[in-house]
Amino acid sequence: MPIQRVALISAHTSPLAPMGGAKTGGMNVYIRELSRELGRQGVCVDIFTRRASPWENKIDASIGENVRVIYLAAGPPQPIPPDEQYEHLSEFTANLMAFATLENLRYDIVYSHYWLSGWVAAKLKEAWGIRFAHMFHTLGHMKKRIEVMDYQPDRRIMTEMNILQWADRVIAATPAEQAQLRWLYRARRRQIVVIPPGVNTERFTQVFSREEARENLGIPLESNLLLFVGRIEPLKAVDTILEALHVLREKAPPLLRNLRFMIVGGDPNSGNDQEMNRLQALSVKLGIDQLVSFVGAKEQTELPLYYVSAAAVIIPSDYESFGMVALEAMSSGTPVIASQVGGLQFLVRDRETGFHIPAREPISLADCIIELLSDASRAEDMGVAASRIAQEYAWAGIAERLLNVFQDVVCQKLRPT
Repeated sequence: MPIQRVALISAHTSPLAPMGGAKTGGMNVYIRELSRELGRQGVCVDIFTRRASPWENKIDASIGENVRVIYLAAGPPQPIPPDEQYEHLSEFTANLMAFATLENLRYDIVYSHYWLSGWVAAKLKEAWGIRFAHMFHTLGHMKKRIEVMDYQPDRRIMTEMNILQWADRVIAATPAEQAQLRWLYRARRRQIVVIPPGVNTERFTQVFSREEARENLGIPLESNLLLFVGRIEPLKAVDTILEALHVLREKAPPLLRNLRFMIVGGDPNSGNDQEMNRLQALSVKLGIDQLVSFVGAKEQTELPLYYVSAAAVIIPSDYESFGMVALEAMSSGTPVIASQVGGLQFLVRDRETGFHIPAREPISLADCIIELLSDASRAEDMGVAASRIAQEYAWAGIAERLLNVFQDVVCQKLRPT
């Protein structure tokens, strides 16, 4: 029998949460877009997430046909950090099972996301005898290696190790993540399947010219716009871009006349975002604040205008499990300059769709910016190549590959290596 009903678990964050928050990003987009595509293909998807507000509806069917987001009580109905949600996972699991019982639901498979959801999936496997596939999105060992502040790795890493014992399949976004799982976690080779996230190629496409997009956003047509899109947190290394712009003042001052750098993400007016405040102060200290615009978070429907307007999207992260922003930019026909880490080293093709740069090296980034902005014809060719390659990641094909894996999990026992 083909897969007909999937329980998708995203315990710590809703796929409908506003973008640009501290804990919303590529995973939220992944879950929302994948579920929509599975629904289009006739699969019923129930997404279970924690109620983080007393005003959230119990069930939301706005994603699309055959898809529901179900909010479960698990701790206080307010935002709480992911690590603190661990204490409420038993309540979450009990309420999930109660919901399924009341609605007389039986799922073919569970697909869990992030380490907290993997714990829940393991309990469902134990109680229901149901198989599950898991996607980590980020790994505790990798975050520990780059010394993320306020990070408590022990419980997370231990849980991730256990998930690898419990899960029937693990979906890795890239060969790099597969290698990390094998090396740092001693995962079984046959347990891991590499399937990348996808991109909405209908939304992220160049349906209007760069001039039209800039006019729509009120950006001067002659500008060379550089763009960052993402969460505002230290590991995204936005400060590297600011430092690179400072380098440009010395190496290529004529470029600064028409140069603008726009940061899409976070809330620039909140006043209590430590990283945002640091970046704003750094731009002033470096004397480039007149070039920099902090425009806040934007929804997915707004992003195409920004991507198409940009001469390049810059992603200088210390760590990216995949890099969905890069894929969205590429699909929009925009070159990407990205640090050679995680999924970015596979997604961005150096000197074909953009440039690879070493992490935390503003001089290298400045050199790539100069090279890109000094040759408009080559930049255009990079954008065309990026758009062509991004078509390989359309969600329809990604969903089909996942369904094949789910079918294999349901029908066969996993043979140990």
